[in-house]
Amino acid sequence: MSGLNPEKIYTLLLRPFYLFKRKMPLLSYILNRILTMTVMLFLLGFAVFALMELAPGDIVDQIMLQQIFSENRQARAGRDLQGLNTEQLAARRAELGLDQPFYTQYFRWLNRAVVHRDLGVSLISRAPVSFLISSRLLNSLLLNIISLVLITFFSFVLGVYFSSKAGTGLDVAVTFFALVLHAFPGLLLLILLQLFASVTGLFPVTAYPPFPFSEAPARFVFSYAHHIFLPLLSAFLGGIGGTLRMIRATMLDQLGQPYITSLRGRGIREWRIYFNHAFRNTLNPYITGSANLLAGLFSGSLILEIIFAYPGIGRLMYEAVIQEDINLVLSNIMFISFLVLLGMVLADILLALVDPRIRYGKE
Repeated sequence: MSGLNPEKIYTLLLRPFYLFKRKMPLLSYILNRILTMTVMLFLLGFAVFALMELAPGDIVDQIMLQQIFSENRQARAGRDLQGLNTEQLAARRAELGLDQPFYTQYFRWLNRAVVHRDLGVSLISRAPVSFLISSRLLNSLLLNIISLVLITFFSFVLGVYFSSKAGTGLDVAVTFFALVLHAFPGLLLLILLQLFASVTGLFPVTAYPPFPFSEAPARFVFSYAHHIFLPLLSAFLGGIGGTLRMIRATMLDQLGQPYITSLRGRGIREWRIYFNHAFRNTLNPYITGSANLLAGLFSGSLILEIIFAYPGIGRLMYEAVIQEDINLVLSNIMFISFLVLLGMVLADILLALVDPRIRYGKE
């Protein structure tokens, strides 16, 4: 029995995992990140249910208040709520499962979402949560992806160009304005653009056309571009400052490396040095930061969608929180968090593919 001590048993159990990690380091890393993402989503959902439990009142209070004040707008409506409707409130909470502890509600929701693939219904509108999210998701994805593409393109073009003009007056001016944009409050920028649209009348104060796409597809595209210009401008100005400074600094750091001096000594053309060598090495920090940039765009779009009345998933989240619609709140948070965490995992995979020096898990 001495040969079967706990340490040997533990080593034998973990040996297949060590062998798999050694032979397939990148796949092992990806699986590890997916497992970590799953645990983080689980803990996040648990925390959301706990915080909603700590909030005063619940959705039943709001539903009953709306019904009572719509039926009787006189002063005695408040007294009726405490006297006549106490049993109705309790029955309604029992029907929705809100009389159970928050962890019981969470595990019930988790079982329904994961096992049965049912996110439930909105406690306010009684519409399926999956339908409400899917109807808003495309709008938010379109806004954030266009912003990310514009920020990426102009950051690389301007960052590489001004790295070749380092020390000039134009470079100093652009670097200063990039720093100002990076430090400028995003909320204030949105309010200023909203005021600009209201005062000048050049752009609509809302960010979405007043008619559906099916009514007139061609006219909708032009109208959408007109409505979305200012929100896109605010997202672009809010993200390009930090990204431009990062790419410029990375290019300057690469251009000062000994291998660049060696390439110049060999007579390699300057444009090849910039784009074939220095530029490739700027991809690593950008890919690492792109996940944070995407997360920032999604979190910032919540305020943007509220101010510009844009029908996206961020505005849906705001409305759900105000109404304490727990099914809609949790599904929104979990879905947005899943997109952000997935973006981080994809960024790490791209980083490993771009840089052959990276081999996750190898010693």
